Amino acid sequence: MPHATTDDGVKLYYEEAGSGAPVVFVHEFAGDHRSWEPQLRFFPRRYRCITFNARGYPPSDVPVDPERYSQARARDDVIAILDHLGIDRAHVVGLSMGGFATLHVGLAHAHRARSLVIGGCGYGAQPGEEEKFRAECEAAAQAFETDWAAAAAKYGLGPTRVQYQNKDPRGWREFADQLASHSPRGAANTLRGVQKRRPSLYQLVDGMKKIAAPTLVMTGDEDEPCLEAALLLKRSIPAAGLVVMPRAGHAINLEEPEAFNRAVADFLAAVEAGRWETRDPRAVAGAILGFRK
Repeated sequence: MPHATTDDGVKLYYEEAGSGAPVVFVHEFAGDHRSWEPQLRFFPRRYRCITFNARGYPPSDVPVDPERYSQARARDDVIAILDHLGIDRAHVVGLSMGGFATLHVGLAHAHRARSLVIGGCGYGAQPGEEEKFRAECEAAAQAFETDWAAAAAKYGLGPTRVQYQNKDPRGWREFADQLASHSPRGAANTLRGVQKRRPSLYQLVDGMKKIAAPTLVMTGDEDEPCLEAALLLKRSIPAAGLVVMPRAGHAINLEEPEAFNRAVADFLAAVEAGRWETRDPRAVAGAILGFRK
């Protein structure tokens, strides 16, 4: 099995397909590299596509110490994959936990990102909801340690997952089975080290305003924790566009693969052609109709 080794000695499993400009896909908390299968059957026709499992997700290593998990580590693990493969710059596509990692790549390693696709990013970011989110992360971590099967099944049926189950029961069942195959220790440590302690998006606005990379923000319109956050990202990142998928929940790349692939493909093509530009300042002038008294 191919693995990349991080600077702190963690081995990360990865897979590749296709050739062309590199695109790295960064998975969500409830997923792993398999979550990107609908994309790995489409984008390799034009791009060199890489997926990998985050630390804590076998066959990547599962460090025992929760302190070896953090938002900074999740960000830098993306860079470790690029370094291992000798890739200087890549399009980075992330969902949820992977969307946060993608954003942080843009904040800290802007020179490594050809573009950013930030999907389903926002859980725990709403002002005033931080402590509630941290408490839920800890409760979920304890549940994973106590009864993994029951807790994983409950997580897979959260308020932003039922949309997928209703539309595509067979696809959702595959997703739930893959979630159930994860490491309980890895899941608990990821919740405590990455999710529970990551900074709020509202603390990152000044940094977002400095991101020069072309950016596509994506969310489902029934992914309530991410709607306001998506607007924040769109308004803060100068070269950001926003896609909101109707009647869609959290796992938009699985729930609506054709729409997701089409939107990302159009975005990547525009970036490669040099046609995804910074927002025209006149679009944010402040007046409603363009007239002032």
